[in-house]
Amino acid sequence: MAVEREDMIAEVDLMENAVYRVKDGQIEKIDTPPKGFGKQLITWQDNKPFMWEVSYTSK
Repeated sequence: MAVEREDMIAEVDLMENAVYRVKDGQIEKIDTPPKGFGKQLITWQDNKPFMWEVSYTSK
């Protein structure tokens, strides 16, 4: 992932399965579930992503 600060442009690899959050001009890759089946829950506050939760289940 490359970020140009001057123009605030970020490049991400579209061949990689991932979820990103952008908050106050900063991009961050959200953790993936370590194994099995999982979910990512993003909580918003004041129109901004506030926190996230990653959980998983193994079969």
